[in-house]
Amino acid sequence: MERQPQKIRFELSPQAEKYARRDAPREVRLMAARGALPLQALELATVLFALMHDDDAEVKSTARDSLEGLPDAVIDVVLTAPARPAPLDHLARAFAASEPRLERIGLNPATADRTIAFLAAQPFRSVVDIVANNQQRLMRSPAIVDALGANPLTGRSVIERILTFLGVPAPSDDEGDAPPPTPVEEVSEEEARAALEVVLGTSFAALVEERTEPVAEQELEQGGSLYSLIQNLSVFQKIKLGRAGNKEARSLLVRDRNKIVAISAVTSPKITEQELLTIAQSRNVSDEVIRVVSRNKEATRNYQIKLALATNPKTQQAIAMKFVNYLQDKDLSKLVKSKDVPTVIATHARRILMRKGKL
Repeated sequence: MERQPQKIRFELSPQAEKYARRDAPREVRLMAARGALPLQALELATVLFALMHDDDAEVKSTARDSLEGLPDAVIDVVLTAPARPAPLDHLARAFAASEPRLERIGLNPATADRTIAFLAAQPFRSVVDIVANNQQRLMRSPAIVDALGANPLTGRSVIERILTFLGVPAPSDDEGDAPPPTPVEEVSEEEARAALEVVLGTSFAALVEERTEPVAEQELEQGGSLYSLIQNLSVFQKIKLGRAGNKEARSLLVRDRNKIVAISAVTSPKITEQELLTIAQSRNVSDEVIRVVSRNKEATRNYQIKLALATNPKTQQAIAMKFVNYLQDKDLSKLVKSKDVPTVIATHARRILMRKGKL
């Protein structure tokens, strides 16, 4: 979606203002746009950014080239100084291919949340980590959480950290439990319910009430009422719905493109063993969701869930092989012949049967 133009105001020193004034002679503005000004780095960059919005096309393009072509020593000062959010936003997009420069912008408190959301979507792990470590921004900006959840580089530890920041108990490792969750005051239950009711046009109670009949896959694909509702929710509202909603809502949210939303649904305290089995059998959920199910000690006591995880291509190979060790001979035999599982899984099943003298 194209960003709407907005008015930007700057406070400049009298010395800098004379170069950026719209009523300054064109020759003065064009000279200034070339960047050869006796100004400190931050004020120089601000003047160039202001001239990028000049009515004269040559002044505008010259100022853009000068700003983006400033020497590294000057740019480094600008990216770390208490600059105006608008120039930082422009520079983030101009330097989108430069990981070190994006890191500096991400660490700058003056950077706007919308710029941080842009950074959260970039293909640099260090930038993702910087964004994910800023709890204050995460808790106030759904756009940042949304961008992180959709970024393939947002890994397990980052997702769990974000869930903890947002007050959602993150799935724990076998070695120990996750730290206690931090309460989230910005998104109260009442606020989430009110937002849902506005979008749905009905009460929250009706939304979370369990349906007696399962929703048809065809209905979901064609845009059932709940499906349509969820598409209009913010990431915070989806997380709330994943925790407090019904089975139908969880079945949709667990497949959300945002991994943070999906994991909040699969770790809902209301989720049932049958739901976890369906998820373990699914090829339409993310690898992260499958990993969460595989780490659920209570769920994996269920033989059918073990079997589903062992045979699901989305299951991490080492984890799948672990579950193969618990399978019955009849299921091992099926794995040996199956073309729907990775070769290494079929080979492991064959090895077990041979060791037992059953093959």
